Order: sequence, then structure tokens, then C-alpha cells
Amino acid sequence: MKGLGGLEAEVMDILWSSAEALSVHDLLDTLSERKQLAYTTILTVVTHLHEKGWVEREKRSRAYFYSPVRTREEATSQALRELLDSSNDSAAVLLHFARTVSETEQQALRRGLRKGRKK
Repeated sequence: MKGLGGLEAEVMDILWSSAEALSVHDLLDTLSERKQLAYTTILTVVTHLHEKGWVEREKRSRAYFYSPVRTREEATSQALRELLDSSNDSAAVLLHFARTVSETEQQALRRGLRKGRKK
């Protein structure tokens, strides 16, 4: 994801995969299966994610619990929008991209565009 460091992206993956908000301890437990990290490292990461607007937090007792502000799909869509907006010719970029989509993706685009026109 644009604007995320490696560990930030890993934390976001965990948060997006979770059905509930997670504490720093929860995140650390999940991440410790893959690498050795300190509590303060994860605390710093989620604090930065909160400051960047990627996560919201809720205080429960003495701990904060973190959850994503946007779904993975919404965040990916926003990143694509920013890429298109940064182009000198967003229509050309979009057309080049459209030529690379699968049949399933084409069908989803057609359905989405039809729904958009009906509103």
C-alpha cells in the first residue's frame, strides 16, 4: 500500500484479517510467529498508523484497541485513484489498465458501471 512501510503493511494485513479490534499485545502475539519484535516497536507502528489516518483506536481499560478506518478494498481503491490523479493522462492510464484485467474483473467492472448509471 502506498504510504505504508513494511511493518506497517504487515500490521494492516493483520487488522484487515481480524473480525475485531486488536490490542498491541494481540498484534505482537500474531507477529511473533514470524519475527522477534518489541512491544514498543508495535506501539510505535500503530501510533503512526493512527496519526496517518489508517486506523482508529478505542481505549478499553488501560489499553487501546485498533481497527482499520477503511477496508482493504477501499484503501486499494484510494491508492489507485491517487495513481490516476498523479498521471498527466488518467484516461490513457485507465485504458491501458483495463486491457490487463481478467474476464472475471471485466464482468465485475461492467456490473459496477451499470449499477452506477442506475442511480
